Amino acid sequence: MTSPDDSTPFPEDALPGDAKTTAREWIDAHLDELAEWHTHIWELAEPAWREYRSQAWYVKRLRESGFIVEDGSAGMPTAFCAEWSNGEGPTLLTYAEYDAVPGNSQAATTHEQPRAGLSRFAPGHTDPHSALGLSTLAGLLATKHAMEVHNLGGRLKYTGEPAEKMHGSKVVHGLRGYYDDADAIVSFHPFYMLPLCNTARWDTHCGAYYSKVYSFVCDHPETWQLSSADPNSPIPASHSAARAPGANVALSQMYTSSRMMLDSMLPATGGWSFSDAILTEGQATADNLPQRVARLQYSWRTPDVEMAEHVLAVLDRNAAAAASIAHCEVEERWVARSRPGRANHVLAEVLYSNLEQIGPPEYGPEAVETGQAIQTALGVEPMEKPFLAATEELIEPQEAERILREQMPAWQRNWTSDDYVEMSHYAPLVRFYIARPTLAPSGDGRPYPPWAMNALGGIPSTITPTIETAGKTIAGTFLDLLQRPKLLSDAKSEFDRRVGAEPMPPLLPDDFAAPVDLPWPDYRWNGSQ
Repeated sequence: MTSPDDSTPFPEDALPGDAKTTAREWIDAHLDELAEWHTHIWELAEPAWREYRSQAWYVKRLRESGFIVEDGSAGMPTAFCAEWSNGEGPTLLTYAEYDAVPGNSQAATTHEQPRAGLSRFAPGHTDPHSALGLSTLAGLLATKHAMEVHNLGGRLKYTGEPAEKMHGSKVVHGLRGYYDDADAIVSFHPFYMLPLCNTARWDTHCGAYYSKVYSFVCDHPETWQLSSADPNSPIPASHSAARAPGANVALSQMYTSSRMMLDSMLPATGGWSFSDAILTEGQATADNLPQRVARLQYSWRTPDVEMAEHVLAVLDRNAAAAASIAHCEVEERWVARSRPGRANHVLAEVLYSNLEQIGPPEYGPEAVETGQAIQTALGVEPMEKPFLAATEELIEPQEAERILREQMPAWQRNWTSDDYVEMSHYAPLVRFYIARPTLAPSGDGRPYPPWAMNALGGIPSTITPTIETAGKTIAGTFLDLLQRPKLLSDAKSEFDRRVGAEPMPPLLPDDFAAPVDLPWPDYRWNGSQ
């Protein structure tokens, strides 16, 4: 049902407000349950491409809620796509993430401690993606409830996106057409950098992200130095013969040369970053054999595609040289290749108006006591208000944009990295941030250790305000879009304008498959392992 003049806002007492009230009341009534669900996902803490139990939980929960769910969408075992329809109407999409980070196990407590039975090097939620997924799920289910109560037509779509930390799934879902039928997409992330806290992005969205694995393979060590073979040796590869350098040498050469060349890859401006990870597989343990395979993953974040391509050219040259030195072949696998994001002012304004109606997160007495207890454990004088002031304040998207631009050169159009950017090339998208609990700066300027923020992301009293605020904001935004067709029409017109002005085709082929078979970390270490 729409207003007689769809170009004007609804009065406060009209049906859209009624539907929003219904959605908010649903979240209020289920807040304890949502907190329990979040704790479950947070405790599972499965790393990228290995989120089997987390994904299974979402699939089961969505089916129980009446959604039709494709399990393992786009050939990714830990992805899914869920749909629910209430008749004719627009298709609105949001998504869950649930991958954790190896080496960051932390218990939901006020001192540094890995989760029960695990090494501190086991995975843990850092951002936390557990809260990202439960926030969007809360908004999705609250919207569905309001649509049923108020008989609102439309279709809800919810995708499960594994391996966000390496931009793994959204590029694949996009290439396979999973976003093509969306009329609007809402993208959420818990706050992780100022000034983007309790606001929506305006013009400066995330930039390009490339990730690639170079595998050095020594399949023919016997051809390294044929003349040294001992004719009397009982085996062709005598331990006394000259040994091929092997895959570890290639990896070491690639690692050191690429690190040494960082200053030559790109100019020292623009907020770009470069990271690497060694993937283990096929190593001979304490034996006198050349290592057969060694894998090195590189990931780099740049403001634009041109800069990303320059880094790629350097790495490809280094890989070829390293392989040649070590008597190896080099195999290359893309993990992700994402384009910079597209803004949509129409959707940003709609979402922020809903956030204003909800207000910022509020931390109750139990949350305050938790924050003070962590400060005490770290030797910081506990504060009356232990959380960063910005976490309990709103900032308009345009003001956040102004502050953000002060930190960047004029030529730079994009900043930092997140894989929602790929979705913004298929449909109008809004990206927003709600505060996660973050401690206020200490009086002496000492930084807090990472475990403190990670713990706050798992303690119900401190993380539930994030889930509540984000869920209600998503539901309100969806309900506005369902009942005011002109908003969607305007958002689509803006999207089409931006695409026409700057076309950006996908950077990977249509048949690109997610590299789920590579030896990604797949463990839950306990103290004895």
